[in-house]
Amino acid sequence: MSITAATTQERRQFWLLVFFAILILGVGIGLRDPWPSDEPRYTLAAKQMVESGDWLFLHRGVELYADKPPMLMWLEAASFELVRNWRIAFMLPSFLAALGTLWLLYDLGRRLWDRKTGMYAAMAALMCIQFVFQAKRAQIDPLVVFFITAANWGLLRHTLCGPNWRLYWFGCFCAGLGVITKGVGFLALLMLVPYAFAAFGRWNGVSAMNNGARWHWLLGLVATLFAIALWLVPMLLVARAHADNPVYAAYVHNILFHQTAGRYAHAWHHIHSAFFYLPLMVYNWLPLSLTYPGTFPRWWNALKAKDARILLPLGWIVLVLVFFSASAGKRDVYVLPIVPMLALITAPYLEALLATRWLRVLGAAFLLVIGGCMLGLGVYALTAHPAFATKLAYDRGFNGPADSLWWMCIVIGAAQWLALAIFRLRRVHVAVASGMLALWLVWGLWAYPLLNDSSSSAELMQHVSARLSAQDEVGLVDWKEQNMLMLDRHAMDFGFSAPTSQQFVHAVQWQAAAPATRWLFAQDPSMGECVDRRKAINVGHANRRNWWLFKSDAAIQGCVPKNADEMPEPDDAAN
Repeated sequence: MSITAATTQERRQFWLLVFFAILILGVGIGLRDPWPSDEPRYTLAAKQMVESGDWLFLHRGVELYADKPPMLMWLEAASFELVRNWRIAFMLPSFLAALGTLWLLYDLGRRLWDRKTGMYAAMAALMCIQFVFQAKRAQIDPLVVFFITAANWGLLRHTLCGPNWRLYWFGCFCAGLGVITKGVGFLALLMLVPYAFAAFGRWNGVSAMNNGARWHWLLGLVATLFAIALWLVPMLLVARAHADNPVYAAYVHNILFHQTAGRYAHAWHHIHSAFFYLPLMVYNWLPLSLTYPGTFPRWWNALKAKDARILLPLGWIVLVLVFFSASAGKRDVYVLPIVPMLALITAPYLEALLATRWLRVLGAAFLLVIGGCMLGLGVYALTAHPAFATKLAYDRGFNGPADSLWWMCIVIGAAQWLALAIFRLRRVHVAVASGMLALWLVWGLWAYPLLNDSSSSAELMQHVSARLSAQDEVGLVDWKEQNMLMLDRHAMDFGFSAPTSQQFVHAVQWQAAAPATRWLFAQDPSMGECVDRRKAINVGHANRRNWWLFKSDAAIQGCVPKNADEMPEPDDAAN
């Protein structure tokens, strides 16, 4: 489809969108360290990658880390090599991936419809709370969303704007990159299912399936496998070279089978019903989900008119939703890759929808409810000093001014109500965008620095470092990734997933070899009755755990902690 030259107003609107996206997604970068649960794990793996020079096998302390492929950690490590600052580097991949996703949406919208639709598509995704929340976290999901969207971009450019075999192969290649990011990148290729249906049914706007030789289609599979092989082949060759070490064989089996097909078919956590995602697609995707009552009938009319531009993304969304719903293990972020395609097929109707009174009323109600909840929570916590507020601060190890947390809520709520008062019902879409901007500005500029020391364990590990002299060494027992990451020196560990009692025994033996300079850092339950706490130092409460530091005179020789391995672990995801 041909694209007309942009007018001056369209160029101005595009660059305003770019500025708005950079502001929302980028504010706060450099103002915090990695926060649990996943961020410290991935950043620690990237940091160890840089320090060791081993970019093929991820490590978590002395252990190989086989839960995830290395793509995010590669990009975090590469970002550090460029900026030499982990506070900035660990956030860059998610930030750039989110910006890239928005650009791909804009480009698809302008090619399939027009520039205004492209603007609406990108803005619709940017107004989705879960999309921005994840984009501002250093997790794998923003990256896999980008690769899946890039794959969809290439496939849709070929099937709806084509034929363009190079973009088809590019899309398949990106699907392969998605596989070595989180395993599920292959889901982008499901776009070919509704495409085949549309091509055989002669839907409007779809490219014919016989517009090239059969080998053109097969090269897509080659492109996907080639992208996967960029990591898989070197990894397998090095693992084979270490055939005498069972650790490498276990790594290969874990990452290729246990964490993929095994996890999908026989999930061992996050067990939910088949309908788990349906309510999440409403409240997690606010305020974008407010458009559902208007888009559903319009999609139905488009399908009756055989509009392939709606069929292909919508059919893909349904297939992805069915795929994730079929597994017993479910998490809200699994369906995040749906958001860009949802925004794309919502965009053509947004201008008409925004002119309807019912959507404007829903937008106003959204701001009234969200802003009111924020204001009410803040005022109640400041005036009544409820027990839950004290408990929340204690659980998080927060030692800062508690009132700041609640003033932050008040500012967010007041800003959202003020935006509604200024723009009123007639321009409520501008009020919603302003309210979302206020939310993310406060989150990035206020919450990040306020919560960082307690959430990242930076303050806790500073207390540890303050107790040590320059020549002292530290061993970690029953530790978390943020402990090793935030410590200002090399730490000895005795495994991460090893039984806690085994870690403790090995740690005490290591400490006994140089008792004058070696300290052990451990969670309270892991010490059991094997440490005299009168001789140990309680260094603080962080991430809902109590932490201790002790030398060999506090350890009871020959004692093995009992029941430490059966103690329930606090869920880091709550931090």
